[in-house]
Amino acid sequence: MRPEFLIVGSGLTGATIARTLHDAGRSVLVVDRRPHLGGNVHDHSHPSGIRLHTYGPHYFRTSAERIWTFVNRFQSFFPYEAVLMSQVDGRFEHWPIVGEYIRRTVGEDWRPSFTGTPANFEDASLAMMPAVVYEKFVKGYTEKQWGVPAVSLSTDLAGRFDVRHDGEVRLKRSRYQGIPVDGYAAFMTRLLDGIPCVLNFDWLRNRDVFQPTRWTIFTGAVDEFFDFDMGRLAYRGQRRRHEYRDVDGFVQPVGQVNAPSPADGPHIRVLEWKHMMHPDHRDNIRGTVLTYEEPFSPTVPDQYEYPFPDQRNRDLAARYQERARAIDGLLVCGRLGEYRYFDMDQAIARAMLFADRLLQGGWRPTEELEMPKLEA
Repeated sequence: MRPEFLIVGSGLTGATIARTLHDAGRSVLVVDRRPHLGGNVHDHSHPSGIRLHTYGPHYFRTSAERIWTFVNRFQSFFPYEAVLMSQVDGRFEHWPIVGEYIRRTVGEDWRPSFTGTPANFEDASLAMMPAVVYEKFVKGYTEKQWGVPAVSLSTDLAGRFDVRHDGEVRLKRSRYQGIPVDGYAAFMTRLLDGIPCVLNFDWLRNRDVFQPTRWTIFTGAVDEFFDFDMGRLAYRGQRRRHEYRDVDGFVQPVGQVNAPSPADGPHIRVLEWKHMMHPDHRDNIRGTVLTYEEPFSPTVPDQYEYPFPDQRNRDLAARYQERARAIDGLLVCGRLGEYRYFDMDQAIARAMLFADRLLQGGWRPTEELEMPKLEA
């Protein structure tokens, strides 16, 4: 088989590009070395009947009408607005931090502990809050997550949270928020319905088996594509330990409780999946399942989850990406391909942009596309 477009990886980026090209009448083949579709956007059923997100919690949210319309083509979403908490001083406190907590513990006339231009993640965090709050909520969690001192991380990482002075407790304020009614595995299967897919196939070890007539779209790790010949990029992943509790109701007040203190153990959060199920699916299930997530530094690409937020790795990724863009007929994209963290709606929007450019014939191998804006 010689498709016009060969897509390596069936995750959200690859699947969205495949769907867009297929809908336009183009010949597409998707290959994936895992035994299931969907990459990290996958879930499975615990013996209790509780659905677990295999690679960590996926809270879908967007304020873009076109993205919401697109995902609802493949499955209905039930409303789920993620509310997170952190265990601090023996209490459950909201995360992101609410101004009420700071006033309650520090005082009404509190001030951030850093002024000026932040040089690193710790500075950027202290520019938002007093040092005592940073120590309780942020420092330990961040250093467990990344395995290095907070001062060595990029200031950009602090842009993923804020202090909520208006009392908003939802993780995100997006207009549309939810989880697929039948789960993420079913959603991804429907997204790729009708498109030829080959699973359990490691394309990097068998690059000559499928030869596209036009483009190869590679959504794996960019350093692995080049056999790590300029060095390995750093990633973090999570080891997940599942624990069934034979109880009525819930153990936690919300689906995700962060564990920022090193004294709590090596895990950074505890997930209670029953919170993330449609009430019609969970109400007749006995017990609950907790998942403890412990960060580690994987060396096996199949375990890569989070690109490492520091300048050395960004510079190395940029050199790999420059080489990739210089290869005619090759597009390397997605979270691992571009070495950037994307929310799900961002991944879909960017994949649509790449697919549109490919269809128009206007994308050049040396061109680097900016992140599309997601207006409401």
